Amino acid sequence: MKTVLMVDDEVKIREVVVSYLQKEGFHAIEADTGSNALEIIRSGTTIDLVILDLMLPDLSGEDVCKTLRQFSTVPVIMLTAKVAEDDRVQGLLLGADDYVIKPFSPRELMARVKANLRRSQEDTLLAETIMFNNGDLIIRPSQHKVIKNGRPLSLTPNEYKLLMTFARHPGRTFTREELIVKVLGFDFEGDSRAIDQHVKNLRQKIELDPKHPQYIITVFAVGYRFSGGGSL
Repeated sequence: MKTVLMVDDEVKIREVVVSYLQKEGFHAIEADTGSNALEIIRSGTTIDLVILDLMLPDLSGEDVCKTLRQFSTVPVIMLTAKVAEDDRVQGLLLGADDYVIKPFSPRELMARVKANLRRSQEDTLLAETIMFNNGDLIIRPSQHKVIKNGRPLSLTPNEYKLLMTFARHPGRTFTREELIVKVLGFDFEGDSRAIDQHVKNLRQKIELDPKHPQYIITVFAVGYRFSGGGSL
C-alpha cells in the first residue's frame, strides 16, 4: 500500500482528497501546515507521494517544496489557483513533479497520483550500480543516489528522472518532446523551455565543464543525447 501525504490547511479539501485516496487503496496522512508536513517526512515515515497546497498558513508551498528537495526525491503534486505558465514552470524548477489547478476534479487528481507513482517506479535500472567514464559518474538506483567524482549529488526528482532516462539509453537521441513526456508527463502544458532548464541544471551538477559537456550532448535542431562509457 502506497502512502500519500495530503498537505492543505482547508479541512474540507483534505477530507475529500483523503476519502478518494482511501477508496483508491492508498494510505493517507494529513498535514495542515508546511512545517507539519516537513516534520512528518523528516521523521522517517515512508511517504511515496506528497499532494501540496501552495497557500499554507506558515510556509508557502514553494518554500516547502524547495526545503523538501534538499533531502528527499519524493514525488510532489502541487495544488494551486495560479494558472499562468510562468508560475507552473517556476514550481517545476523548484522540484514539483506535477500541477493541479484549483478547483480540481478529485478523479483527475487520483489519475495524476497514479501516473506520478508509475513514473517514479519506472526510474529504476536493473543493475544495482552503473558507472560512467571509469567511475566519474555513478548511479545507484535502489538507493536513489548519484555520485560525481566521489561526492553524492543533490538532484531534484525531475533532474533524477532526466538522468535515469538518459542512462537507460546511452547513445540514443531524444527530442525535447520525448523528454517532456518522460520527465514532466504527457499532460504537461508548458513548452520546451522547461526541459531545457532541467538539462541546464543537470549539466551544472554532473559535467566538469557545463559549457563543453561530455555527458549530455546537444543534438542541433533535435534534442539531446547521453554519452559516456558505461559499465555495471
